[in-house]
Amino acid sequence: MRSKLLRGIALGAAMALVAGCDKPAGAGKAAAKPIPEVAVVTAHPQAVPNTRELVGRLAATRSAQVRARVAGVLLERVYTEGTDVKPGQVLFRIDPARLQAQVNAQEAALVRAEADAANAALTAKRYSELRDKKTLSQQDLDTAQAAERTTAAAVKQARANLDAARLDLGYATVTAPIAGRAGRALVTEGTLVGQGEATLLTTVDRIDPIYVNFSQSPAELAALRKPATPGAKPIAETQVEVVLPDGSPYPHSGTLDFSDLAVDPNTGALSLRATLPNPDKTLLPGMFVTLRLTQGQLDQAFLLPQPALARDIQGAYLLVVDSNNKVVQRRVVSHGMTRKDWILTGDLKDGDQVIVAGLQKVKPGDEARIAPAPASDKPKGQAAATAAPGSTATPPSGK
Repeated sequence: MRSKLLRGIALGAAMALVAGCDKPAGAGKAAAKPIPEVAVVTAHPQAVPNTRELVGRLAATRSAQVRARVAGVLLERVYTEGTDVKPGQVLFRIDPARLQAQVNAQEAALVRAEADAANAALTAKRYSELRDKKTLSQQDLDTAQAAERTTAAAVKQARANLDAARLDLGYATVTAPIAGRAGRALVTEGTLVGQGEATLLTTVDRIDPIYVNFSQSPAELAALRKPATPGAKPIAETQVEVVLPDGSPYPHSGTLDFSDLAVDPNTGALSLRATLPNPDKTLLPGMFVTLRLTQGQLDQAFLLPQPALARDIQGAYLLVVDSNNKVVQRRVVSHGMTRKDWILTGDLKDGDQVIVAGLQKVKPGDEARIAPAPASDKPKGQAAATAAPGSTATPPSGK
């Protein structure tokens, strides 16, 4: 009995020894937490234009509707659609036959009225002589003089009718009211125009210079009127730059020239307008463009990639890796964006390592490891981990 007990104890000890040999060497110790890896760019202050980007729509500075002012059949379109025209240049011709006949009739009416007036004048003169000789009553003389005045008024009326008929005949030749670019013809030859209404024939738009219409909230407009940068120009002299739909910059800049007097109740915004030179006629009415309003500059600003900026209930902030590889929060103020970067000022210094990728892995106070930048064609001596202001760093490997 005792021998069996001893054998059981020995077997249990052997099994415990075997189980202990199978455990990992560090199983009793807590595993070390890996240090997260982040990508950074180096912040450098620079002078940045105080710029706001908005969306605007182009419109002609002058737009005239060319209409048929007399009734008739359209005989000819004289101009070439889509070309520039000058004031008084012939655009259309309307059949003048009926209008010429009216001119002829009014000329005949004028001749008859002048003949009647001449006869009435002679009669009044003769009656006046007879009255002096006491051979004619005063009543007959008054009647003759009234006829003279009536026929003189009839002459003036006939002349006015003739002028109106000649004016209508002139309207048969439709000319450009302003200088600009004539659009497509809205009617074709053989169409009866001007019958009951002034038929729209085409439009002439002046597009050099050209307007850019856009809207802005009252708060943004107030900020633009009173910029934070000292020495900034008045709003009327604010520089306006345009970016075309394909992303290319327009070579000519313009200025603001109009601000509406009331806020649109439907949008809560004010309508504004800028004027741009358009000598090459590359900008066309109706196009949407991006406007950049530049007023003064920020002398100590930082251009940093969009992923670097984060926000909480207190406002905007950045995360920075300090010299001890600790993550530090820095509060900043945003002054808008360029096409790729935020324009920032605030608690930021030259040379700060701003985290642009891996923000979700760290929080203030954590230790972080800066991811090495990939090999590039940069010349020797340029820091590989330093990105140019506004450039985006390479995301971390995720380890």
